[in-house]
Amino acid sequence: MTSQAADRPDTVVASRRSKITPEREQEFFDAVLEQIRECGYDAVTMEGVAASTRCSKSTLYRQWKTKPQFVAAALRSHRRVRFAGIDTGSLAEDLRQAARAAGEWSGKDTRLLQALGHAVMQDAELQRALREALVEPEIAALREILERGVARGEVAADHPALEYVPAQMFGVLRVRPVVEGEYADADYLVRFVEAAVLPALGLT
Repeated sequence: MTSQAADRPDTVVASRRSKITPEREQEFFDAVLEQIRECGYDAVTMEGVAASTRCSKSTLYRQWKTKPQFVAAALRSHRRVRFAGIDTGSLAEDLRQAARAAGEWSGKDTRLLQALGHAVMQDAELQRALREALVEPEIAALREILERGVARGEVAADHPALEYVPAQMFGVLRVRPVVEGEYADADYLVRFVEAAVLPALGLT
């Protein structure tokens, strides 16, 4: 299934969406993402979301036309930058704080990423929305943390480990449930940063 989002002018979308309130729209978005976490992407239907939110399925179809469009919109509505505002004046401590922040939401977001894994490979719009909502903002914030460390002279700008820090942080979030059957909570992530990330950067 492919997204049709690019086929419609923005003005048509805005006109159609103005018929429901932002609060009601957010109810729909919350419901579909929670059902994906609990049941998996393939098991979620527009009809099921309509029933859980006490609206007609025609309302959802008028708004978004297809499930991938609906889910993409829901993902974008939940864009958060969990690493924003982390600036302790120490790169090592910033990375520890980032680990704690990641641990606070790892369960919900990791379940969502796992549930969407196959679907995002089939739909380009869904893949873009996932990256815009859950990946790119966090990577950008993490790179800002690293750049501040470089500017303070804590690590060399050409240190070969710098480019791999985002992959390390995001990789362990995805991999621990597969390898150990548990989500990477805050304590685990801090230990990971102290045992793997900081030594790679020459920090303590």
